[in-house]
Amino acid sequence: MKKDLISIDDLRLEQILNYLDLAARVAAIPDAEKFRFLPGRILATLFFEPSTRTRLSFESAMTRLGGRVIGFSEAAGSSTAKGESFSDTIRTVEQYADIIAVRHPKEGTARRAAEISRLPILNAGDGANQHPTQTLLDLYTIRKFFGQVDGLRIALVGDLKYSRTIHSLCRALLMFDGVAMTLVSPESLKLPGYLLKAAKGTTATFRETSSLEEAIRETDLVYMTRIQKERFPDVVEYEKVKDAYVLEAGMLAGVPARFKVLHPLPRVNEISPDVDATPHAGYFEQARNGVIMREALILDLLDARPARSTP
Repeated sequence: MKKDLISIDDLRLEQILNYLDLAARVAAIPDAEKFRFLPGRILATLFFEPSTRTRLSFESAMTRLGGRVIGFSEAAGSSTAKGESFSDTIRTVEQYADIIAVRHPKEGTARRAAEISRLPILNAGDGANQHPTQTLLDLYTIRKFFGQVDGLRIALVGDLKYSRTIHSLCRALLMFDGVAMTLVSPESLKLPGYLLKAAKGTTATFRETSSLEEAIRETDLVYMTRIQKERFPDVVEYEKVKDAYVLEAGMLAGVPARFKVLHPLPRVNEISPDVDATPHAGYFEQARNGVIMREALILDLLDARPARSTP
């Protein structure tokens, strides 16, 4: 039976931890030795929406594993521009590949692809819904930095309403023990109520503040997000909030040595470049971890996991 990765909601905590452990095993394998895992296998990357990190890290992951990549990076480069249906695109591409990664601006399209295709499907982001591979690499990064996820105090900053990265990450953090989330956003970009309600019956907590400085003082890490212009139906509303929160190096004075700043990237101006030189900047290592986690996910969905004895 084929496996897909469509939503964090489809995973139990045990499965998430297994993915984090698998990624750690993959990270320990020298890149020069990874090519032996997937020779002759093909990943199709179907990106109906722009992407740099997600698309390139998927491509890098498959290439490092010895496989090859086909696909397109925008809808205009596919036959959907000629009127082809999404379903026909999936059914056609599955004739050419072994596994498919899909990004689409419409929510639910990755689920639809999984229902249609006989191949494993990886959700690379569907509208404002979910981004499960990003969440898994975020959790992997957090555990690398802190040694654990349980009990951490995490500030989520910026676009909490439309960010699929935030939505998936919240869902996952609710599964861990005692995670305290501080929500920092403009009034118009607050976390959806269904996610706040999802905390009931868990040991996780939410609190809201309008002060980024306060959140920095009271947390272990800050997860910054971009205010996403493309998600706003009204550009005027975007202009009102685009610079609501900007993190500068001076705001990190006095934080503990282990304090980290994460960001799924791309950033616009919500993290000043002067933060890059501080020991707290973790977002570029986070991007590197995207390759490692996506290597692990591809191997898992293609039933090619490395043996536990692999160095």
